[in-house]
Amino acid sequence: MPSLEGKSAVVTGASSGIGAATARALAGEGARVVGGARRTDRIAPPVTALELDVTNPASCERFVTAAAEELSGLDILVNAAGLALGRDPFDNSTEEDERLVLETNVNGLIRMTRLCLPHLRDGGHIVNIGSVAGRQAYEKGSLYVTSKFAVRGFTYALREDLLGRPIHITTVDPGLVQTDFSLVRFRGDEETARKVYEGVEAMKPEDIAECVVFAVTRPPHVNVDELVVKALAQSSGGRILRTES
Repeated sequence: MPSLEGKSAVVTGASSGIGAATARALAGEGARVVGGARRTDRIAPPVTALELDVTNPASCERFVTAAAEELSGLDILVNAAGLALGRDPFDNSTEEDERLVLETNVNGLIRMTRLCLPHLRDGGHIVNIGSVAGRQAYEKGSLYVTSKFAVRGFTYALREDLLGRPIHITTVDPGLVQTDFSLVRFRGDEETARKVYEGVEAMKPEDIAECVVFAVTRPPHVNVDELVVKALAQSSGGRILRTES
């Protein structure tokens, strides 16, 4: 397995959940890692924290300039920033929620990729954190489902555009992972968020981070196009087998 010693990485959404676990995992494998998030106080060494709001173009530009200077170029970009809002039928959607979800999950990811590409060295790797929601729709999740289908489409379109340039591109599509994701989705309602993970052994952020490490440590001639990973008790985005309490 190729070592990450001497490699440099940028991880968005690095203050919590999958982003935080991935930043720690890459650093644990020897990479120098800059983590971007709005809550930089939650990013601990050895990961270097820089402020980043992926919905703000100026913030993204400042972050990429500073990160590229800090790391003297980039080898790995992990687009992990993302969110969902609500579990309601689409006719209860609002313009505000639509803009925030799509701006974070789609425009922010695309923006960060475009800004980082000029700094990405040959042999580099872009990893987009997608979702099983981007592969199969489920009810009352239209905004999130839409955003993750877009991520998957962008990942494959980028692969076509960069064919011939030695850049690896992977989408990692997780299912149920126990993080603050549901707490954000349900706008701080801890009881409702807790019920999402009741009666099932959900994955941990570290499980997904291990998948990212696997993808970025394949031999140079190998590209892992996609990794789909679910809890054993989950067969799709909308179907989870729960034990009765």
